[in-house]
Amino acid sequence: MDTEVVIRAQRGDAEAFATLALAVGDRLHAVSQRILRDADLAEDATQSALLSIWRDLPQLRDPARFDAWSYRLLVRACYAEGRRTRQWAPNLRVLSADEPSGPDAMGLVHDRDQLERGFRRLSIPHRTVVVLHHYLDMPLEQVAETLGVPLGTVKSRLLHAMRGLRAALDADARPARQEAVR
Repeated sequence: MDTEVVIRAQRGDAEAFATLALAVGDRLHAVSQRILRDADLAEDATQSALLSIWRDLPQLRDPARFDAWSYRLLVRACYAEGRRTRQWAPNLRVLSADEPSGPDAMGLVHDRDQLERGFRRLSIPHRTVVVLHHYLDMPLEQVAETLGVPLGTVKSRLLHAMRGLRAALDADARPARQEAVR
């Protein structure tokens, strides 16, 4: 992020903030969707994060750290949205015509569905670490800084998240037990 734009926005320049919001809005929304796994909740979390950024931007000490700081605010907003609603509602999306088709396509859809179910079983803190580390390609030290937790906590969450995903995928792969007929 251009630190000059951040500094101008810190001073109350609405046009500079609009530039910031346009620059980071889609990225923040993509991260919140991956954490929350719900389009509506992700929209609410992103809006809340952008509002917090606008409100708290004058207190940002190091404009060069804007990206990490904005992710921290987004994660807090995601946690708040996750606490507000624990219900799962299906999100339907239109698949583009470029999606693979044919015999292998069903396998890809099945794999993606299994991964999605496993990911939904993770807690929001576990999903957050996976998204920041694997989706945003943040080093674990930066994830810890962004979340404001010790590095050991991040490593632990990542380990438990990966184990949880593996367990969920393994459980889905096992054949259903047949009930004994009496």
